[in-house]
Amino acid sequence: MINIVLIKPEIPPNTGNIIRLCANSGYYLHLIKPLGFDLSNSNLIRAGLDYHDLANLNIHNSFYDFIKIIKPNRILGTTAKGEKLYTKINFKKNDAILFGSESIGLDKEILNSIPKENIFKLPMVPNNRSLNLSNAVSIIVYESWKQLNFEGSV
Repeated sequence: MINIVLIKPEIPPNTGNIIRLCANSGYYLHLIKPLGFDLSNSNLIRAGLDYHDLANLNIHNSFYDFIKIIKPNRILGTTAKGEKLYTKINFKKNDAILFGSESIGLDKEILNSIPKENIFKLPMVPNNRSLNLSNAVSIIVYESWKQLNFEGSV
């Protein structure tokens, strides 16, 4: 399936919602340290409900550790500053879709390591900064899962 990668997530309820989303879609979730919270945080647990045990969740010390261990076929990056719309991406199994932290998004070093054709955005009205992280991940998960014919669903 597809790998959702949260780099330095900061807000527990966002990550909890994404845990639940990944458990229900069969996607793999990877959290890249440092995390802005403890995994036992009550807001994280509340948002993820009882899905923590159902999610394929891995924690990595760095983005480069993630690459070495998972060896994704392709790395895709999301940024509000991208030019290509998410609907122009042909998502594939074993892709890694990167999402940056809530406060700064993906840092320049990581963005510069991704081929420009693999960077995309979600459209928004002008003068807005960004979407909520868990909402953005949800949009991308369902678009990519749709392209994979909702493999694994009932």
